[in-house]
Amino acid sequence: MVVTLPLPEPVTGSFAKHLSPEAYKVLVDAGVRQTYPAGTPLFHQGDPTRHVILIEDGWVKVTATSRRGWTAVLALRGPGDIVGEMSALDGRPRMATVATLTEATGVVILSDRLDACIVKEPSVALAISRHLANSLRESDRQRMQFGSSNGDGRLIVFLVDLMDRTGKPEPGGAVRIELGLSQQDLASSVGVSREVVARTMRVLRSRKTVQTGRRLIVVLQPDVLRALGRSVSMSTEAP
Repeated sequence: MVVTLPLPEPVTGSFAKHLSPEAYKVLVDAGVRQTYPAGTPLFHQGDPTRHVILIEDGWVKVTATSRRGWTAVLALRGPGDIVGEMSALDGRPRMATVATLTEATGVVILSDRLDACIVKEPSVALAISRHLANSLRESDRQRMQFGSSNGDGRLIVFLVDLMDRTGKPEPGGAVRIELGLSQQDLASSVGVSREVVARTMRVLRSRKTVQTGRRLIVVLQPDVLRALGRSVSMSTEAP
């Protein structure tokens, strides 16, 4: 049995936000807790494995690679999120690769134990359904942004999302984003070239909106960045 520990607050909209404390405990007790260093692959695209991982701490990125070798960052997942649920549900090979961005702790739950959890606590199935619906809505919103805004705008909206979901407040009102994302990760998250990312970040730095370091972004003026993001996203909200 896995002992439930005090953990970071689940990310808003995450899988765990849809679970009661009792249902969460049922899931945690069904698995084995593991801690992974940054840069550790959890799943590989095409793997036949069917277990899921309930992320308790840290962040992971979900990527997929086309037959021509182009890799896209599909999503970032953090505390309270679940990864690997699609293969656990349909038994098909992994659609994406999942790797840790930071050191991460998660509970590994085998597919048969997940099935048993659903039988014991049916609200787990409802939480998975809501999680999948949120993922679909997120995907729809991203497609709308791709069709109705330029690359600079999409990157700014993405930075606002990173700031709100993963940022750590600093003295003076700044927010630190330290997930280890490269410029290429940022580019493939919003469907632009690395040159577009470099240009946009250069403009934001010149306006004292952000400060950057190696795989580090500090948002110096969060309200300014949010205002820029709102101006882009107002016409791209999914219904």
